[in-house]
Amino acid sequence: MSATPAPDFSLPATGGNTVTLSALRGRKQVIYFYPKDNTPGCTNETRDFGALHAEFAAAGCDIYGVSRDSLKSHENFKAKLELPFELISDPDEKACEAFGVMKLKNMYGKQVRGIERSTFLIDAEGGLAREWRGVKVPGHAEEVLAAVRAL
Repeated sequence: MSATPAPDFSLPATGGNTVTLSALRGRKQVIYFYPKDNTPGCTNETRDFGALHAEFAAAGCDIYGVSRDSLKSHENFKAKLELPFELISDPDEKACEAFGVMKLKNMYGKQVRGIERSTFLIDAEGGLAREWRGVKVPGHAEEVLAAVRAL
């Protein structure tokens, strides 16, 4: 039985790239959505994925981080963390909406609309193999890697 097709998107990414999800078939993809560049949880999560990048690559899997930050912010964040993968800029929330990660959150007693930290594993045929929502950062990248290897 094949998985539900992942929603497609085509968005600008670091390194002057445009990432079109449907064009990435043939390899597994990890797409993780995070609230904001240079915040503690997002920095830790991104650093964790970066540290395991070679193991994901060995398992035939690419990694992409997505937030609403600008490309300029992403380029700085990528350089600061020396990331071996690209970050996708989604200021108009196209991918965020397609994957349903926009949520109302309480921030300092106020309701704000933001990205719920979420990760999606897409199989080589473009199907949604697994999803994690409301992610807690510690150990998450390792858990995703185990799922990639099991796919």
